Amino acid sequence: MTIDRIPNTPSFRTALPHLSRRHAVAALAASSPLSALAQFRVEITGVGLTQLPIAIAPFRGEPQSPQKISAIVQADLERSGRFLGVDASGVALDESSRPDLSLWRQRKADALTSGSITRLADGRFDVRFRLWDVVKAQDLGGQSFVVTQADLRLVAHRIADFVYEKLTGERGIFSTRIAYVTKAGSRYSLWVADADGENAQSALSSPEPIISPAWAPTGTQLAYVSFESRKPVVYVHDVATGRRRLIANFRGSNSAPAWSPDGRTLAVTLSRDGGSQLYTIDANGGEPRRLMQSSGIDTEPVFSSDGRSIYFVSDRGGSPQVYRVAASGGGAERVTFNGSYNISPSISPDGQWLAYISRVGGAYKLHVMDLKSGSVTAVTDTSADENPSFAPNSRLIVYATQQQGREALMTTTLDGKIKARLAGQGGDIREPDWGPFQNK
Repeated sequence: MTIDRIPNTPSFRTALPHLSRRHAVAALAASSPLSALAQFRVEITGVGLTQLPIAIAPFRGEPQSPQKISAIVQADLERSGRFLGVDASGVALDESSRPDLSLWRQRKADALTSGSITRLADGRFDVRFRLWDVVKAQDLGGQSFVVTQADLRLVAHRIADFVYEKLTGERGIFSTRIAYVTKAGSRYSLWVADADGENAQSALSSPEPIISPAWAPTGTQLAYVSFESRKPVVYVHDVATGRRRLIANFRGSNSAPAWSPDGRTLAVTLSRDGGSQLYTIDANGGEPRRLMQSSGIDTEPVFSSDGRSIYFVSDRGGSPQVYRVAASGGGAERVTFNGSYNISPSISPDGQWLAYISRVGGAYKLHVMDLKSGSVTAVTDTSADENPSFAPNSRLIVYATQQQGREALMTTTLDGKIKARLAGQGGDIREPDWGPFQNK
């Protein structure tokens, strides 16, 4: 089976929406075992213009802890692009300490976090922390958690969320999750991982391609496309139980699922009536409703944040571009005009930004458009970017790419100033989708 991106021909001969242009090549290459792909490390690169300097002191008891809480918190905050880590070594602090804030001012820190981790008799861990505004000499509060070892990383992410929200006024995204697909040998797997790529859990594995994972607004379900029946079919998978339900298995191709913001509807691409066209279908299945008539191929739908519009890719003008249509159907309006090949739209949850992939001189690069002004910024220097997806606070984008000959998941700030590589040990990593906020 040849699997490719939307080809740059009017006929769109393969007409398999939302598939990676790297899939056909990757299918010919051997890769490392899936277990190696489940662990990532974060590498921060780039220099931000306005970053708040923060010191994350080593937590008391951390040397005996299976997770280094302070290091995870610092990596989370630095990856956001809003914070700059300050050296916090050489000072013993915990959540009950009254720190010498003049010392931290000398170290150029505007904020300070300290805490402790204690193993309890029942094997669980007591984690506590406190946040200080060094400039204003204010105690900004703290939290405590009693958790099993398996939840220590989640606690670190929740601490980072607390710090982020207290110091920026915006909700943190570090305890959210991402989904992505790997291919190792002849095996495809759908993974759910922490927002930093760690703690990956396999949700599904198959010898046939799995593509287009899409989080439901509740964060409890994933829609995806499976080729296990030798054709693309849309399913919805319950992350907690592993149960799934069939959504679209009509004649021809069923692909590119996208959730409405209320979670009641999916937009899909079907070829049941000839050609690849856009439909909406109830999230529990049923009879699909066609959005419009098109002589071209329409695919890769994504709802606007208010649910009133659907952005999609079409070759109706001769080459792939991003368009917009009312969620109820009707006439389509072209959105992208820079470049002759623009695909994979993603809309920020705040409705301000459109991320997409543009082919520039044979390279595929991530671009971000301000939807109000129409201004476009290229935010990467790589050449094989694909599948952008916004964080739920609209501040970061996760995408797949190649760096130094290796497949990688990356996050970037919207201006491209701060990037973090979520680097696997090898193999083909693709199709990331960033999940919604979790309940506090």
